[in-house]
Amino acid sequence: MSSLALTHARFQLIETLRIPMALIGSAFFPAASMIFFVVPFVGHDRTYATYATASMVTFVVMTSNLFQYGIGVAEDRAQPWDPYARTLPAGAAPRFLGRILAGLVLMVLSLIPVVVIAAVATEASVSPAGFLAALGAVVVAAVPFTLLGLAIGYSLPAKAAIVLAQVLFFPLAFGGGLMTAPGDAPGFVETIAPYLPTGAAVRLMWAAVGDFPVQIASIVALFAWTLAFAGVATWAYRRDEGRRFS
Repeated sequence: MSSLALTHARFQLIETLRIPMALIGSAFFPAASMIFFVVPFVGHDRTYATYATASMVTFVVMTSNLFQYGIGVAEDRAQPWDPYARTLPAGAAPRFLGRILAGLVLMVLSLIPVVVIAAVATEASVSPAGFLAALGAVVVAAVPFTLLGLAIGYSLPAKAAIVLAQVLFFPLAFGGGLMTAPGDAPGFVETIAPYLPTGAAVRLMWAAVGDFPVQIASIVALFAWTLAFAGVATWAYRRDEGRRFS
């Protein structure tokens, strides 16, 4: 299964990299936000620059997975190759795992500009232990957004998936407090942010890279969203399978 999954991941990566704009798009907004908002305003402040970088990393995790899986899966379902691939004896697991691996690679590539800008143009810093903790937080945060993307991709046609992904990403980013420093968001955002998947994810990231306290309520909320998105994604996949083979 591992070799088949790697083959499918390679196929997904080649297909995506043939259109570089797809990769550039997911990295552009966080990198541009770093350059135009973080660097000139809080780049000289070690604490705020570190938190802002963590917020932009969370933004990349959300957008790359939301669009990669939400739109990518929906577009693949519309192609003749997809129903044929489902009939192959290898089964769905290698294709599914391959897509996940490819998505992780693309997410990491999208993260590089944000990290480089933070390293060379701001005073952001993190200890080796904090860096490892941040890597773990990235992995944990990627799970619910991967599942959300899969839920969208398997439940909607491509045109509808594009619209829903675009409609979701900004409210999730703003409502989760990704556009402000810890404690500086408007009152209603501070109230709801810890319970949104983005707000819970960025608070985990802030705790990893700085002195931000770990919030149990946010961790519980992130776990609950993960379960909810997993349930919807599973339902959508099974419904799509049933429609194709009924």
